Amino acid sequence: MWRFLGGRIAMGALTIFVTTIAVTLLIHLVPGDPVQIMYAQSQGTTPEQLEEIRHNLGLDQPIYIQYVRFVGRLFQGDLGYTIRGHQPVLDVILQRLPNTIALAVAAMAVAILIGLPIGFFAAYKRGTMVDTGLMVVAIAGVSVPHFWLGLVLLLFFAVELGWLPVSGTGPLNLVLPAVTLGLSNAAIVARMTRSSMMDIMRQDFVRTAEAKGLPKSVILSRHVLRAGLIPVITMMGLQFAFMMGGAIVVENIFAWNGVGRMAVEAIFQRDYPVIQGFILTFAVVVVFVSILLDGVYALVDPRIRRS
Repeated sequence: MWRFLGGRIAMGALTIFVTTIAVTLLIHLVPGDPVQIMYAQSQGTTPEQLEEIRHNLGLDQPIYIQYVRFVGRLFQGDLGYTIRGHQPVLDVILQRLPNTIALAVAAMAVAILIGLPIGFFAAYKRGTMVDTGLMVVAIAGVSVPHFWLGLVLLLFFAVELGWLPVSGTGPLNLVLPAVTLGLSNAAIVARMTRSSMMDIMRQDFVRTAEAKGLPKSVILSRHVLRAGLIPVITMMGLQFAFMMGGAIVVENIFAWNGVGRMAVEAIFQRDYPVIQGFILTFAVVVVFVSILLDGVYALVDPRIRRS
């Protein structure tokens, strides 16, 4: 198991290393002078001031020196300063990151609580009209865009019924964004669970358990469900990364004060240090969650522990 986790940690470290290179190159991929673009909205900025800004950002140095300095600052917890307000980027991100993680976790909970039972029941009723109906609903759920579903839920539950707040950051404000992000992912979980359960039900050990006369409830709960969850858990790591990306759209619909909304604001303001910090933070969070889920995968699957 430790060898398995060690390999995953090494892959995660390599991913973060590649991300640091991409983040360093990001500001140089912008056509034209990045400093003039960042300060295009500032009135009365002289060429001398722009040159001083370029020197403070290290853009007057060769690219490899910029990368070494960037990595050195990372080890000190320094992601630079925002163009608007001149605040530490790390502080700005850490203020909003818990809100985005809370949204992603709540959406994952919605996806699991809805998707797992539907997928399991569809596999149990495989080949029937119930199975077909549930899968049609699941396909429809995958096809619905986040922005459209979010606007519909916002109009119905917040504007028409007035049950939930329209926007903001709070416990009640989390409901609609989490449901919006979780419903489409619940459809994916349901389809994956159904496929995995049906594969397990055709295995020899399930037929052996049935031949021994074990109750069907015991076979489904102790044998089929546990074995069938292994690929589902693996898929959830990818789904969490997808939810973090989808949170960018959902946060802006519901004015949820997370890093996704911060990133969109930084793009409009051409605040490249914030964009760089967002990309790096996003990569670190996704890698950490992937390693965590791989650990859960190893606990569920005895073959990983034995290896």
